[in-house]
Amino acid sequence: MIRSSDGSLRLLSVALGVFFLCMGLSKLAWFADTGPLEAELRGWWGNAPTISRWYIDTLAIPGLPLFARIVPIAESATGVALLAGFRVRLIAVIAATMVLNFHVAMGVLFQWGYLYNAYGPPVIGGLAALALGPRRLPLSLSK
Repeated sequence: MIRSSDGSLRLLSVALGVFFLCMGLSKLAWFADTGPLEAELRGWWGNAPTISRWYIDTLAIPGLPLFARIVPIAESATGVALLAGFRVRLIAVIAATMVLNFHVAMGVLFQWGYLYNAYGPPVIGGLAALALGPRRLPLSLSK
């Protein structure tokens, strides 16, 4: 018998899986050209608080060739894992770390508007619910 709360979390896992898979697939062009990622980072830099500027200058821009390849793979793999229900709690923690990484770079995490940003609390809250949820969700590959 499937408990209602477990079924709801499984549905959330599928919805966030689609989100991450689409986000990852939308960035596949970064493999051939890091320019779009660099332009995005430089665009964020202009309006970002000091900590985000430091993050972009110290970590993101120097790591651009690596991040341009890791991010699409990680987001796509996260999406597939959440869709399949594979290690949902672990994947949710990793995904939240990825999302917060972007939010720090963008500088939105440090603004009032973050609280009503569609990529902010809804995504982080959904991932937190999955991370804190039961070990196994219905219709999932996890043992």
